[in-house]
Amino acid sequence: MRWSNAFIPTLREDPSQAEAVSHRLLMRAGYIRQLTSGVYSLLPLAQRTRLKIMQIIREEMSLIGGQEFLLPALTPAEVWQESGRWEALDEIMFRLKDRRGADIALGLTHEEVFTVIARADLSSYRQLPQIWYQLQTKFRDEARPKSGLLRVREFTMKDSYSFDNDSAGLDVAFEKHRAAYANIFARCQVPFTEVQASSGAMGGSQSNEFMVLCEAGEDRVVLCKQCAYSANMEKAVSAVELSPKGVQAHALEEFPTPDVHTIEDLENFAGGAAANRQIKTLVYSLDGKLALVLLRGDHQLNETKLQDATGAKLVEAATADGIVDALGAAPGSLGAVGVSKDTKPKIHFVIADQVLKSATNMVTGANKDYVHYRGVAMERDIQPTSFHDLRAVNEGEPCIKCGAALSISRALEIGHVFKLGTRYSEAMNAFVVTAEGARLPIVMGSYGIGVERLLAAVVELHHDDKGIVWPSSIAPYSFVITPTNIADECIRSVAEDAYNSLTASGMDVLLDDRSERAGVKFNDADLIGIPIRITVGKKAKDGIVEVYDRKTKSSRDVHVLELSTTLLALQSNCCPATSSTANDAKHCAPSQIE
Repeated sequence: MRWSNAFIPTLREDPSQAEAVSHRLLMRAGYIRQLTSGVYSLLPLAQRTRLKIMQIIREEMSLIGGQEFLLPALTPAEVWQESGRWEALDEIMFRLKDRRGADIALGLTHEEVFTVIARADLSSYRQLPQIWYQLQTKFRDEARPKSGLLRVREFTMKDSYSFDNDSAGLDVAFEKHRAAYANIFARCQVPFTEVQASSGAMGGSQSNEFMVLCEAGEDRVVLCKQCAYSANMEKAVSAVELSPKGVQAHALEEFPTPDVHTIEDLENFAGGAAANRQIKTLVYSLDGKLALVLLRGDHQLNETKLQDATGAKLVEAATADGIVDALGAAPGSLGAVGVSKDTKPKIHFVIADQVLKSATNMVTGANKDYVHYRGVAMERDIQPTSFHDLRAVNEGEPCIKCGAALSISRALEIGHVFKLGTRYSEAMNAFVVTAEGARLPIVMGSYGIGVERLLAAVVELHHDDKGIVWPSSIAPYSFVITPTNIADECIRSVAEDAYNSLTASGMDVLLDDRSERAGVKFNDADLIGIPIRITVGKKAKDGIVEVYDRKTKSSRDVHVLELSTTLLALQSNCCPATSSTANDAKHCAPSQIE
């Protein structure tokens, strides 16, 4: 491609609305333009990189036996209703009605549609296992789209699905996908950390996320550097001690607490208690039923853990009016002492964090404004409906495996793998007949990669103060030929000959044939991130060009007759063309893939 014919609308200044590094650079370098909130047009450079990422994905999926489909983006409400997700995904799903009034959704994922195909055409255990995948546009009505391609409402996902006869087969498919993902990210030169995750609305028994540690990430992950324990905040646990017990349980006693509204107020109140001696009472609506949620005063609730523990599809904090109506007191004086369906019929559950199990001599609200109880014993005075791990892990707490201090880092999710089990096959009647004649539900897995998010993640990791530094494997062009003076006949002739020769040999080459100053051309090439620049200057009369490596900032003089061989060697050194298993480790450090 000749730069003079290419559409590369670079900007000289950073766009004011850009938030993340990738957003700023992809806008400046002429890769993307925003159409509306969370919706971006991919311009030619971005499309070239996107297609290269997709080709890597296709190659790695083929190696594990994946078969490519292309399913509809328009999906009927009926399939979502069958799985039970029509209501659960209400807020994030784009919906419309056709001219006959039928409800239709734009696909945000395709478990249901693939299951419909499986139940129609997979009937015998002999047809399994199967791995099906697609690269398809997804639509999600994000509440706060932001950061360019990192959080959008329309994007491309590689979603794949495994179908097996039993859990052992699912385990094999799951591990195949984990290895394939490691190879995909390695070939894109993205160091990742794999963490335990919540399955959320997807359901299933296990899910792992592939995370990039970077400041642009909106997720937080909990890591142990000593034993490699890793989990996102929705799943992480620590070896925090149980709430301290008294020598013996004291008698339950009411006491007035005027002007006490918060945990901190009660800590500073004469006769109050330290935060770790308090029981914090929160009121939540779980699928429309009110529940009291109890935590130690110095701990914070993780709402995803509450949802996972209870199986509720809709988890919402109760309103202030609803709390007073149910308990007779305002927040700040709430508690669960003596609360049951009989005493407080509007309260359906009392759910406590497991740290509170067997705790004694605690302080909590008495459900009377500005009145608290002291001497509270969990087993004697409250007796919760159930105990669960509900608390958010804090920085520095001991690792559940080795006891070392945990750290918390910001991270960006680039891939997710789920063991769905029979969650969809049972709900949607996808069964196969075994050798013994029994009908058993197909055991499924689901596996996703956001293509444009992966593209943006590469930019977050590979850039400098001059612009993007693409890995050669996914750069829109591998090489840019930059004649310093296009009016010089010798320079122009050498540049043209090199361009024609390299293009004929199948290389991705961009020829900067613009009548611009050399400095402008160099800056633009650095901004858009082409890995190798071939500068044709004064030495062209001797057949010498300069080969400049964008990443290492090193250069060498090369004779034009040796140019093709030199470039092929450079490309093979920085961009292995075939799958590698070097990144099969759970944590992939940058040094492993560079």
